[in-house]
Amino acid sequence: MKPNYAGSRLTGEKPPSCVLDFCLCTVGHRRGQTWVKLALMCSEPLPSFTQLPLNQILLGDCVQVLNSLPEKSVDLIFADPPYNLQLRQPLWRPNMTRVDAVDEVWDQFDSFQAYDEFSSNWLTACRRVLKDSGTIWVIGTYHNIFRIGKLMQDLGFWILNDVIWIKTNPMPNFRGVRFTNAHETLIWASKFKGAKYTFNHHAMKNLNEGLQMRSDWVLPICTGRERLRIDGQKAHSTQKPEALLYRVILSSSKPGDVVLDPFLGSGTTAVVAKKLHRHWVGIESDPYYVQVAQQRIAQVVPEPFDGQAFAVEGAKRLAPRVEFSRLLEAGLVRPGQRLFFMGDRSKAAQVKADGRLRLESGVEGSIHTLGKHLANGSPCNGWQHWYYQDSEGRMQPIDVLREQYRRLHKPCVQEEGEAEYW
Repeated sequence: MKPNYAGSRLTGEKPPSCVLDFCLCTVGHRRGQTWVKLALMCSEPLPSFTQLPLNQILLGDCVQVLNSLPEKSVDLIFADPPYNLQLRQPLWRPNMTRVDAVDEVWDQFDSFQAYDEFSSNWLTACRRVLKDSGTIWVIGTYHNIFRIGKLMQDLGFWILNDVIWIKTNPMPNFRGVRFTNAHETLIWASKFKGAKYTFNHHAMKNLNEGLQMRSDWVLPICTGRERLRIDGQKAHSTQKPEALLYRVILSSSKPGDVVLDPFLGSGTTAVVAKKLHRHWVGIESDPYYVQVAQQRIAQVVPEPFDGQAFAVEGAKRLAPRVEFSRLLEAGLVRPGQRLFFMGDRSKAAQVKADGRLRLESGVEGSIHTLGKHLANGSPCNGWQHWYYQDSEGRMQPIDVLREQYRRLHKPCVQEEGEAEYW
């Protein structure tokens, strides 16, 4: 054990990779700000983990730490990497007060090539620990997000969405030479094309007052009581609001999943993950930020876990699977019956005895594939897109019949304890 290790923010030394155990803190000052020097009891550089060190902050270079973690062990990654802002001089307000900008050493790179190499290395390491069913979110600005997006595609990630975080209270452009930069971009990606992944569509719809959530999120930046400060100064220059991480984690993970942040900073990812009953793993290279995050996370006491409250997969997603052919067998749909795509009588299909549909043109397929054909290749959920005419002449989606089948054929528990839908 090596006691009394002073962190890189004060000495410029590179800290070893280790699991932290705090034992002493002293205070120093630089540029008028309060800085915390950590005295740590820390082990030698991390060996390879056979199991994830859940709910812990790991100190060290993110690539080295990521490479010590088990392969395919993480469900969700949120990364807020250095933006490479390329600030070359101080920023001043019109009243001649200095802007507390991002000018730390960790955001400075010699060239675009150096930044690309850094980004490729940590993205590669993240992809190794991500489960095949996992996803990754990366946030950035115009300074870096386009370079990172290209690298992600080159490495095999499959981009699902780019989400625009529109800031309701952005910092103005004090010099008046550009538009006010009022947004940041998040890239959401699966590990590879065609991978199955978690997306809690209904939860996000409910969070958006019953409307499908769009890819433009209007949220304020981190201010007020949420902004961590030490002696009146920001504890971290790029602290993200909890509301942003709430949407990220709620949308793409489940209770008990593991959320990893390779640039933990002030600990927002871990705080929100803890509140939502997700496991978390944080990586941070600066002992100063580790201490800030550790104290913040320790203050979070989530409500006791209740599956009814925290499980947000849509009821339809959790409902038992029903094949269209079951409706035929149950007599809810008849062979030869006509169904109408989107309720349009000019787009009719006949139900075949084997459960497929047949258009007048002779094209045949399932309710989903034939719907996709009529939608010119767009994804199609046949249950919502095919309609039937009820006894009163009204057009109803066949999903109504599926729900009738589920109510009529509730699960029967057999002797061996297996549930079967009759």
